[in-house]
Amino acid sequence: MFRALVVRMEDGRQQAGFEELDEAALPEADVTIRIQYSSLNYKDALAVTGQGRVLRNFPMVPGIDLAGTVVDGGSSGFSPGDSVLVTGNTVGEAHWGGYAQMARVRSAWVIPIPNGLDARRAMAIGTAGFTAMLSVMALEEHGLSPATADPVVVTGAGGGVGSAAVAILSHLGYRTAAVTGREELHGYLRALGAVDLLERREVATASTRGLEKERWAGAVDAVGGEMLAGLLRTMKYGASVAACGLAGGSTLNTTVFPFILRGVNLLGIDSDYCGRKRRLAAWQRLTTDLPAAALERMTSEIGLDEIFTASEQILAGAVRGRTVVRMDA
Repeated sequence: MFRALVVRMEDGRQQAGFEELDEAALPEADVTIRIQYSSLNYKDALAVTGQGRVLRNFPMVPGIDLAGTVVDGGSSGFSPGDSVLVTGNTVGEAHWGGYAQMARVRSAWVIPIPNGLDARRAMAIGTAGFTAMLSVMALEEHGLSPATADPVVVTGAGGGVGSAAVAILSHLGYRTAAVTGREELHGYLRALGAVDLLERREVATASTRGLEKERWAGAVDAVGGEMLAGLLRTMKYGASVAACGLAGGSTLNTTVFPFILRGVNLLGIDSDYCGRKRRLAAWQRLTTDLPAAALERMTSEIGLDEIFTASEQILAGAVRGRTVVRMDA
């Protein structure tokens, strides 16, 4: 028997609660994992509270991240006792996810936890840190180098993706600018390595102009909407924006001028269906490019029982950085 947070659809409404299940309830797949930690992302909070159409099937165990040890690897090549993690791949949306003490997933989704990490640190990174690393990798592949003296900007810097991106970029030697609407986070962001701190309105102000003064050598944008439009107008010639979120909206009102007059690149970042080779490369880089001290500074820990309260807090913008979820025995 194991404990799980299960979301069911009853009378047209989502109902979430804790249940005691046995292994027969697990979905069909080839790798069974005893979960030690999961994490809380914005998408998870929407799923838990029913405020967003995240879950595709019912009943469903939310939680898009999980880490633990293999119980049964079948013929997958994974052996009992292996330390592994899973992020994305519809886990916690269409396939039962991480808010349980047990999981059964497809072997193609399972990643060995890299040397230098354990289950807790892997979930402190989670989808958010993985997305931040993918964003930095994409920017580098399009010409960004620490040799530049111009700043690289991170929006939504107080969130999980933004905090990780600030820490990674700063560690790699970039002059990092952090955009946040929460003044109380300025000290926290400076501790992660941010040099310049900006209010949202300094970047996200609506404009009828197609281009404005060049400012940024690169950008990691977890916000979208007006923020992304503002970034595009102010990128340096040939610079790139890694777009990886939509906390500020999914609509993009812009012109073609940043692309045809300044050669700006808009790079889409997908962490859900990312290929295995790139996924492994990103996780390996996270062992060195996201310093342990910075990761611990941005991480808080809760038990599974606290998931409902924490989900409300993250949706209210009252949480900074990363939240790991401990699977209490």
